[in-house]
Amino acid sequence: MTTEERKKILSKILSAFLVIMIFLGGIFIGRQSNAGTQMTSGDLLSVSENKDLNQFWKVWKLLNDKYPFKDKIPSDDDRLYGAIGGMVNSFNDPYTMFFPPKQAKLFADEVKGEFSGVGMEVTQKDGLLTVISPLKGSPAEKAGILPGDILVKINGTTTENMNVDEAISQIRGKEGTTVKVTVARKDKNELIDITITRATIAVPIVDTKTTGDVFIISLYSFSENSSKLFTEALQKFTDSGLKKLVIDLRNNPGGYLDSAVDIGSYFIPQGKIIVREDQGNDSPELVYRSHGTDMSLPTGLKTIVLMNSGSASASEILAGALSEHGAADIVGSQSFGKGSVQELIPLSDGSSVKITVAKWLTPNGVSISEKGITPKYAVTEKPTEKNTDPVMQKALTLLNYKK
Repeated sequence: MTTEERKKILSKILSAFLVIMIFLGGIFIGRQSNAGTQMTSGDLLSVSENKDLNQFWKVWKLLNDKYPFKDKIPSDDDRLYGAIGGMVNSFNDPYTMFFPPKQAKLFADEVKGEFSGVGMEVTQKDGLLTVISPLKGSPAEKAGILPGDILVKINGTTTENMNVDEAISQIRGKEGTTVKVTVARKDKNELIDITITRATIAVPIVDTKTTGDVFIISLYSFSENSSKLFTEALQKFTDSGLKKLVIDLRNNPGGYLDSAVDIGSYFIPQGKIIVREDQGNDSPELVYRSHGTDMSLPTGLKTIVLMNSGSASASEILAGALSEHGAADIVGSQSFGKGSVQELIPLSDGSSVKITVAKWLTPNGVSISEKGITPKYAVTEKPTEKNTDPVMQKALTLLNYKK
């Protein structure tokens, strides 16, 4: 490798991380008046010089010189992305990820609400690739994937030592093609093979229906449009003249924090805390408060929130806030326990990095991570009960609904 080639590659590395550090500096300056010193390009060069990178270049050259299959040597970009990804993975945080340009676009499309794949949220829990939940009406749900399923194999390849990004890249593919996943399920002694046909996934966000004198809003994700669509659904409720409301957050894997705050603001008085953000490192706690948005909700309103093990992230924030402020009771089973905050940072080459920057706490300071939210009324959903919904039935009973 020539000196010029090495400088060019090093320049790419430094420019990528300069974007990251500048972006994070802006975030913390916005949250703290005394944010400290920003890292400059000079600082980055100093860090690189102080840390001996000779081993990196030595391995780079050894691979170039000794790897026998020259037609299979990855491009410089692929090797750089692999190196960056390896550094990110060294933090052993399943929610901190690096996305090369192609994966970055897929992730952005998913957050916006439309993408091609099978329609299930996957994370790493206790070192295992675990399904948070299949999306409503998705190929994964139709094929029989359930919240809590552990992905053991993808197309016959073991998922041992496979990270979430690698799993997603194998599960996704062209519309109409199939992927076979082998899952372990808590109540089954044997592994289960499930074949799923990929499709373009338009993530459903909100559904409404009326059962007797109870109005039901099912919220399936906290995407960019969730707040607007929930507002429209809530307006239908107020226009109906009913006073009993169910907000169904089951199998809702979360999404944008702002959407959860906006929705919670309809039910929680202005200025009250919806969620706390613990940034660690002796940084001051960040608090998100209710806007106190007036929707002229009916006097004597009774609200119940439904959740299960597929309810995560923003779902847990909303449910925890409504419960602790006495705005709603929770019915269902323990939520997933995804209580950390990530910043998605786009980089100049189209790649992006998602970094855990804090953890979420309920208004009373209870950590959502790991344990999740405990319902007031515990009701287990049994997968075999195809034609019944014991969780919804419990909610209707508590509301004393009339047909």
